[in-house]
Amino acid sequence: MSLIDDLDELEARARGMIEGADGTDALERARVALLGRKGEITSVMHMMGKVAPEERPVLGKRANELRRLAESMIERRGKDLRREALSSLMATEAVDVTLPGARPKLGHQHLISQIIEEIEDVFCGIGYTVESGPQVETSWCNFTALNAPMDHPSRSARDSFYIVDNAPGSVDHPEEHAHGESDVLLRTQTSGVQVRTMLANKPPIYMIAPGTVYRPDTADACHLPQFNQVEGLVVDRGITFGDLKGTLDYFVKCMFGEERKTRYRPHFFPFTEPSCEVDVSCGVCHGEGCAFCKHSGWIEILGCGMVDPNVLVNCGIDPDEYSGFAFGAGVERIAALRYDLPDLRSLMTGDMRFLEQF
Repeated sequence: MSLIDDLDELEARARGMIEGADGTDALERARVALLGRKGEITSVMHMMGKVAPEERPVLGKRANELRRLAESMIERRGKDLRREALSSLMATEAVDVTLPGARPKLGHQHLISQIIEEIEDVFCGIGYTVESGPQVETSWCNFTALNAPMDHPSRSARDSFYIVDNAPGSVDHPEEHAHGESDVLLRTQTSGVQVRTMLANKPPIYMIAPGTVYRPDTADACHLPQFNQVEGLVVDRGITFGDLKGTLDYFVKCMFGEERKTRYRPHFFPFTEPSCEVDVSCGVCHGEGCAFCKHSGWIEILGCGMVDPNVLVNCGIDPDEYSGFAFGAGVERIAALRYDLPDLRSLMTGDMRFLEQF
């Protein structure tokens, strides 16, 4: 049998393999068997170098015709198979256009995002600006500029997530160079945004700084290692504690209702003097005392105070000319108090049955 006869036989076999393919998988197997790297037609093409020179033109022409024929048959059979599959799909899964359409389910903002925007609306309505800053902060902005002593417990690795310890070139301000501080950490508070705002702007300053903060706390009903905070700062001439109290009383009534009362208890923070913790009257018992407020009638909501003069000096502001107040509140805590949530972790689980209530 001559090589031409072999090619004729291979053509007949190729037609049977391609036309007999009953699906795209079978057609692909036929393509590989014929035209793949080790396919029959490919092997014939590779044999041309061993054929006598006088026979090459005829055999080469016949082999090329066979290859083109196989390629066109595979393409045509593939189109037929796809057309048959589509017809079958339309016959078995036809759509009744007279049926009512499926209404898409609309999403909405997370409760925490809603509350942050509501807080921003409250303060923007009385002339404040919304500022932001880096979540990876230097120890100078996070601690030192805020009058925190070097031995303050909040600086320890047990209370802060340090990223770089004394890394050269990681500081952002000349003041950091002057104090020789270049530790880098995940910010434990958004107070660093207050520092950066005072360094970049001259008073008067009326601002809030919402953002995510990080502390190495074990997640439980009252604590999260990552949570959101909103801090506020006012620096201007003639600012008094009365301005602070009036502002926070207004904020509490906007967030919790006109009937809610506030109570100011003396406290200590390195960056404010005098300092206070603010309580809001319990919304469950209306101040009468219940299990939710531990029978006190009050629930702690935020910390505040008059800006310590040392903080103003650290940020290049004359404390003899300007005074100010600052405050900070946890957004998750506000959500828990507003909606009587027993466990902060429920805000982080992503359980739509819970989140869709808000």
